[in-house]
Amino acid sequence: MLLIGDDWAEDHHDVEVQDGTGRKLAAAKLPEGVEGVAKLHELVARHGGEDLDPADVVVGIETDRGPWVQALIAAGYQVYAINPRQVARFKERYGTSGAKSDKGDAHALADMVRIDRDQLRPVAGDSEAAQAVKVVARAHQTLIWERTRTFQRLRNTLREYFPAALSAYADLTLTSTDALELLIKAPTPAAAAKLTRSQITAPLTRARRHNRAQKAGTIQDALREQHLGLPEPVTAAYAAAAVAHARLLIAMNEQIAELEGQVRAHFLAHPDAEIYLSMPGIGEITGARVLAEFGDDPARYASAKARKNYAGTSPITRASGKSHTVQARYIRNNRLADALQSQAFSALNTSPGARRYYDKQRAREAGYNPALRQVGNRLVGILHGCLKTRTPYDEATAWSHHAHPHAT
Repeated sequence: MLLIGDDWAEDHHDVEVQDGTGRKLAAAKLPEGVEGVAKLHELVARHGGEDLDPADVVVGIETDRGPWVQALIAAGYQVYAINPRQVARFKERYGTSGAKSDKGDAHALADMVRIDRDQLRPVAGDSEAAQAVKVVARAHQTLIWERTRTFQRLRNTLREYFPAALSAYADLTLTSTDALELLIKAPTPAAAAKLTRSQITAPLTRARRHNRAQKAGTIQDALREQHLGLPEPVTAAYAAAAVAHARLLIAMNEQIAELEGQVRAHFLAHPDAEIYLSMPGIGEITGARVLAEFGDDPARYASAKARKNYAGTSPITRASGKSHTVQARYIRNNRLADALQSQAFSALNTSPGARRYYDKQRAREAGYNPALRQVGNRLVGILHGCLKTRTPYDEATAWSHHAHPHAT
């Protein structure tokens, strides 16, 4: 068996090759790309011999994606994606100075897959379809998060010089394209107060708003109210910043809508989509996000408990001496946690079983979030069963153990 630690950078990889006893066989700095992968295969052949089974080559690396990782998996190697924080903690075995080097990280990664391999998670063997869903679902969610950050910057800017705009466009939501177009057209209080009813109505019409005449009148009245102002040069400077943020938000809206179409298309083309969509509280976007983060490798989760632990919905127990507490998991995949939280919330209105289970937790004096988290935890277990048996969700079967109000 050969153990390889691979510390990757943007343009190169520092690798160390060990045998099963931990003896260092080689260390090299390999270029990124085809040339680097070829040289890595040469190292494996040189030190493992012609009869070495590719499955006996174990690689530790601090990422689970990219062409390099896919090339290692295609070669038949066992690849373990290791969290950088785990590597940092492991290196404390060697010393507590905090010293860092690429060669040192490669050595630590090789040691980890040799010593602690049973505690590590191999890179999932997800299908190409699942990988595609993951790429577009993550990109879509990231853009939404970026839009929220940009909106907060715009909102803070408006609070400084034009708070009337926040109240005037409140009914439209300031991230909507029609509200942003109005802000760009009249970014200062003086210009906004001169907007005519028809000028306000035009973007509302393009956005297909209902009750446009009424909305336009409300907006016009709010923009013409008296308010405190700033010196004209300062107002103009703030307006320039607000327009920049508004234009950026409009571009984000366009790209989010474009990516949303890609998310739906890739998700619906996946063979597991039907099962995901049968679950309560899951629509196409939420389903895509959950599938993206769980993956579709049938061997990845040995049990429902393993899937729940990965999801971060199952609690953790801390016991020391006389102290014994049960707490939520806060170190988890936040993308998956957000999607499952959204599913659990929606399921309360679509699944009688989920509602009963939630009410049962609240009756036990669990808070809103802990009760919702337990619903999510239960739904993850149900999803695991549906995927394992390749059967769609069934309300009666899913909650049969919780149908009686006194059931445990």
